[in-house]
Amino acid sequence: MDALTKHEQILRHIESLKLGSRISVRKIAKNMEVSEGTAYRAIKEAENQGLVSTKERIGTVRVEKKLRQNIDKLTFAEVVNMVDGQVLGGSRGLHKTLHKFVIGAMEQDAMMRYIEAGSLLIVGNRNKAHSCALEQGAGVLITGGFDTSAEVKLLADKLELPIISSSYDTFTVASMINRAIYDRLIKKKIMLVEDILASGASLYALKANSTLKDWQRLSEDTGYSRFPVVDEWNRIIGVVTSKDMVGANALQTVDKLMTRSPLTVTPQTSVASAAHMMVWEGIELLPVVDTNRKMVGVLNRSDVLKAMQYIQKQPQNGETFEDLIWSGLEEVRAENGTLQFHGVITPQMTNHLGTVSEGVLTTLMTQAAYRIVQEFKKGDLVMDNMSTYFLKPLQIDSKIEIRPTIIEVSRKFGKIDVEIYHAGALVSKAMLTAQVI
Repeated sequence: MDALTKHEQILRHIESLKLGSRISVRKIAKNMEVSEGTAYRAIKEAENQGLVSTKERIGTVRVEKKLRQNIDKLTFAEVVNMVDGQVLGGSRGLHKTLHKFVIGAMEQDAMMRYIEAGSLLIVGNRNKAHSCALEQGAGVLITGGFDTSAEVKLLADKLELPIISSSYDTFTVASMINRAIYDRLIKKKIMLVEDILASGASLYALKANSTLKDWQRLSEDTGYSRFPVVDEWNRIIGVVTSKDMVGANALQTVDKLMTRSPLTVTPQTSVASAAHMMVWEGIELLPVVDTNRKMVGVLNRSDVLKAMQYIQKQPQNGETFEDLIWSGLEEVRAENGTLQFHGVITPQMTNHLGTVSEGVLTTLMTQAAYRIVQEFKKGDLVMDNMSTYFLKPLQIDSKIEIRPTIIEVSRKFGKIDVEIYHAGALVSKAMLTAQVI
């Protein structure tokens, strides 16, 4: 087993703590016999990994780490951060997740029919509703900055269900929570490296003192010709390929032949970023490392391309800015059979002067280029260069036509010309060059 650093030992210790346990720098430093600086850095890393949550006046608490399939579920602690809330009681339940929220804008008897364990009641200063919601296993968010009674606070502490106060009104609070859930759904659909790493798969690597014979033996056993090189702590120090071995002495060590300081990715890197990195750099292998640069896996180009093909087949129902900008455009076939896109400039696309933003026009032209290339060649594009010309301003409600034209598409590269017209006049033009994955 690899030797663990003090930093890793602290992370393991934090992971072993019960959910809801309070954590402090001083306590960790004393228990693990490390400096407070080392303890602080480890706690911050645990927070980045989702193992703990920190909130002013409450402190740092061990929470349940979210799985990506449950990323759309919020914890009460996250709601507190979202609404700039103050925890009035039940702070030991902040790590719990909620599966729905209920707006208490009705008579209490009617309200209680919608409240169940794991929900969050958003309501004003109605103490009876606060206590009833807690008794049914729900947390409470009081809007308008109101307080609640001492009895309700004691009940919240006893049941370990948070009661939170926020100065925002009900509509604003509900909008904030809805926006957060949408953002999580967008993250959920983005495929990460950790999603395609084979769980429990053998990791093949060479040591710095491995020889050409070791490389040959490992290559015969695995069928691969490229391997990461690690030190005694399993940290990545290089990558070696068959090209590096040409003309090498049989007993020569790989640390004299390898490519040092190779590009790496983390499990949280998006698959698209990994694919773009491989295309840009012309590499076939990407080591996957953790925060201590220890190897946790390896990506081959074939793994990434299979994942990209899978992504393209999935329904796209996100709410990113790109999705929203493009959603109003209609695909149209011109009389000569060429693909065009028709739409209207909406208020959201404009700047403070009431004319369309240059960034929006750039996005429209880029998306049109991607879509016309996909007609000829399935795959993703990595933008190399884009020259844009903005000839005339466009107002709100202007009807536009986007006319992309492929100049050249090869196996690896594409050149596309895109023009935007309004009332028959050219208003914007772009020339794009891109690499095709």
